[in-house]
Amino acid sequence: MGEVKTYSPDKVSLADGSHIVTGFAEDSFIVITPNGDGTSYVRGADGEIARTVNMNNMYTVKITLLQTSASNEYFQKRYDKDQNDGDAIDPITIKDLMGKEKFFGQKSWVTKPAERKKGKTQENIEWEIVVAEGGYTNE
Repeated sequence: MGEVKTYSPDKVSLADGSHIVTGFAEDSFIVITPNGDGTSYVRGADGEIARTVNMNNMYTVKITLLQTSASNEYFQKRYDKDQNDGDAIDPITIKDLMGKEKFFGQKSWVTKPAERKKGKTQENIEWEIVVAEGGYTNE
């Protein structure tokens, strides 16, 4: 028989500096995107191929929160602090507590204030974080 494995979204944790993020949105609430090209290549006129390994290990992390999440205030204050004194660079850790996947970056910052919408029902708020020197580990 095959192995049975379980994913549970309430077992995903995100620590930004010393803040534990809460109030995630219902659907895709964390999206981690590599900013580099990985490996690129060109093919010459005679068929020779030259590869380039891109050493960019920066990532963009999009965090989608409920409008009512206290973490919205945290991210706004972090952005404001960075704008005021340039001193809001913190580590970020994202971990699936039921699995082995862990994403970590020693230096991250909020790129801009989140867009805010108001309507008949609660609206999600998306924050964009840039991570320098990030990557995955399996624990």
